[in-house]
Amino acid sequence: MGERIKSLIKDLPILTLGMFIGASAVHFFLIPSKLIIGSITGLSIVLNLLTSISVPVLIFIINTFLLILSYFLIGKEFGIKTVYAALILSPMLSLLQKICPMEQSLMQDQWLDLLCFVLILSLSQTILFRRNASTGGLDIIAKIVNKFCHIDLGASVSVAGALICCTAILVYDVRTVIVGLIGTYLNGLILEHFMIGFNARKRVCIISSEYKKIRKFIVEDMHRGATLYPIKGGLDIEDKFEIESLMTKNEFSYLMEYIKNEKIEAFITAGTVSEIYGNLGIKGIKSKPKVLLKDKKEKNFSIHKLNIAK
Repeated sequence: MGERIKSLIKDLPILTLGMFIGASAVHFFLIPSKLIIGSITGLSIVLNLLTSISVPVLIFIINTFLLILSYFLIGKEFGIKTVYAALILSPMLSLLQKICPMEQSLMQDQWLDLLCFVLILSLSQTILFRRNASTGGLDIIAKIVNKFCHIDLGASVSVAGALICCTAILVYDVRTVIVGLIGTYLNGLILEHFMIGFNARKRVCIISSEYKKIRKFIVEDMHRGATLYPIKGGLDIEDKFEIESLMTKNEFSYLMEYIKNEKIEAFITAGTVSEIYGNLGIKGIKSKPKVLLKDKKEKNFSIHKLNIAK
């Protein structure tokens, strides 16, 4: 329980930043341009025009119902973090309205407003989803669909948003509904692109006679897992080993630097993997391996000695 609270406190600044980005997108682009994107905010705008109840109040009411739903269907951690994110959205919108009231859309062009809103909102959603939270509203529905139907988050956002977007026909013309549907579709595509970008890993396969040395660097210096496969060369019919490992782009660059520095002859293939399931309990490293820093210092020292000798 203590670890969960520590994790929540640690994530609060990131959750706050993510929600501020989302609130800015709503305040500067969505509300002034009267866009009805498939979101709870878009639904709130429709209800606001039908009932005259303020948008922040409607967002709060709808989110409260969905937050209770998320707590029981998705999990306590997701529910608590999303509660925090959803609760600060309305105050942020109210604060932005007082500090920088917007009577006209920032870009004064509905299509530009649409593109700007979708890009900024997708960034906000990605930050929160990565921390097992959401902006609330539509994202909760998308997360529930993702968990129980195993549909990608981007597709879940697009489908759920399209249904909400159709409510705009009650107060707007068909053109506005179509614009909203296009925006909702783009939101799903861009969100999926951002999520894949954050989750992407390199699947590296290495064939080398010095496989033990490479395996040691991957496991002991980069703290990554490595799998060894016995193989037989098709050209020379020689028994060899292939090393396979998943790593980040930075870690792949460290590996290539190590192989170059050690002058290891190796045949290497690498591809991008966007979906990884399971937890091996190995998180990798956040900074450059010490062995590479050591090699760099020794190289600089040798160059310095050479210059002195000259």
